[in-house]
Amino acid sequence: MAGKLNFSLVSPEREVFNGLVDQVDAPGVEGDFGVLPAHAPFMTALREGPVTVFTGTAKRTFTVRGGFADVTPDGLTILAEAATEVAAA
Repeated sequence: MAGKLNFSLVSPEREVFNGLVDQVDAPGVEGDFGVLPAHAPFMTALREGPVTVFTGTAKRTFTVRGGFADVTPDGLTILAEAATEVAAA
């Protein structure tokens, strides 16, 4: 896979995550979806569920409650009604 995906996860209180990643999986209202670098642009509403961020062999998971995901040529931005990182077990 060439390149990285610029990903930003924002809640009303703060920017929860911002960085270059390999892949993001998110809970869309019409079904779960994954975004890789150079993904086709689209926008969708989100339902409550996990957002999983993959970087190399590392994986981070955030729980979001509602909001929108916007994929552009510049990357993926998720504007969530609420977002918190899930602690690693």
